[in-house]
Amino acid sequence: MITTTPALEAACKDLSQAPYVTVDTEFMRDQTYWPKLCLIQVARQGAEYLIDPLADGLDLTSFYDLMRNKAVVKVFHAARQDIEIFFHEADAIPDPLFDTQVAAMVCGFGESVGYETLVRKLSNGSVDKSSRFTDWSHRPLTQKQLDYAVADVTFLRTIYEKLAVQITQTNRTQWVADEMAILQSPSTYHLEPVNAWKRLKMRVKGNKAVGVLMQVAAWREQQAQERNVPRNRIMKDDGLFELANQRPQNGDALEKLRSVPRGFSNSKAAPALLAAIKTGLNMRDKDIPIINGMPPLPSGIGPLVELLKVLLKLRCEENNVAPKLIATVSDLEQIAAYDEKAQVSALKGWRYEIFGRDALALKNGELAIALKHNKLVLLKAADMVSASPQVETDVPD
Repeated sequence: MITTTPALEAACKDLSQAPYVTVDTEFMRDQTYWPKLCLIQVARQGAEYLIDPLADGLDLTSFYDLMRNKAVVKVFHAARQDIEIFFHEADAIPDPLFDTQVAAMVCGFGESVGYETLVRKLSNGSVDKSSRFTDWSHRPLTQKQLDYAVADVTFLRTIYEKLAVQITQTNRTQWVADEMAILQSPSTYHLEPVNAWKRLKMRVKGNKAVGVLMQVAAWREQQAQERNVPRNRIMKDDGLFELANQRPQNGDALEKLRSVPRGFSNSKAAPALLAAIKTGLNMRDKDIPIINGMPPLPSGIGPLVELLKVLLKLRCEENNVAPKLIATVSDLEQIAAYDEKAQVSALKGWRYEIFGRDALALKNGELAIALKHNKLVLLKAADMVSASPQVETDVPD
């Protein structure tokens, strides 16, 4: 367990000599808005380190320098939350980056495959997950917690090496690189209050209600960030929807709402909330986005969407890749409705080669799905016509 800055600097110097390091973190965020970093695990071949970020006086600069070191690949499993912490704490995004969950989807291990599954299938090992949701901020950590923490980076070495070989052999390096670019984009981790409304399931109608919801969601997000408490500690989602639908404009009206805590109108936060509601009411229609982004889907496309699902499953099985990585149901709906005009990833790059081209051909009648020897196959429409039996028909005089 590393608890001093000199020890950490020595460890990071050692780790910087390796071609890759495996990384994981343990954190707590049930009582805070920003994750509280409680433990960092890092390993190379032949060595493992546990770093205690809660140790008095420990400076993590050398660790974040390691994350930025372009000579060392940083390997994570499901990296997004770990990177969010590093980005918030030190504006540090690991580079180069390899996420084994993404790589496993590229290699056909299924959608959002768990670490334990990869440990079992690629390392012939097992992980005791009973310590996963323990209190990582409490000191000292138990031996069981330490064993669990170390396991999260030791098996990861074998998983990385085997996935990396498979990806190289199948020429899918660019597939992984495209996904890593998303994880390495600062925009992925910018939690701007103005965008907070996008996380909500829209339960309001009309421009006025949408405008108010946008503003009160931004108010809640800013309050949560400044006070470092979970969003629901400020106000629950139901409260935001009621505010947007009822649009109270004074303290008395606030007190009449069921979802707003009693006495809230007398709190320090109430004036800012009322100001947000007023701002929402005064928003111009052109500044209020269309919630669904595109016009309503045309009626009657349901069967085509179902057919595209079959095509997606078929193509993904042929190419041994997780369907989720290629297209979502929403993507299929957009393709069914708008052809090549659909703004979806499935019609770009390698996804187009795997699925998008065939999806458009299927919709346009140039491709068909047939059953041959109890197996689904793809046939060009012209081939089906030439292969169909000729039927003699009596023609009347």
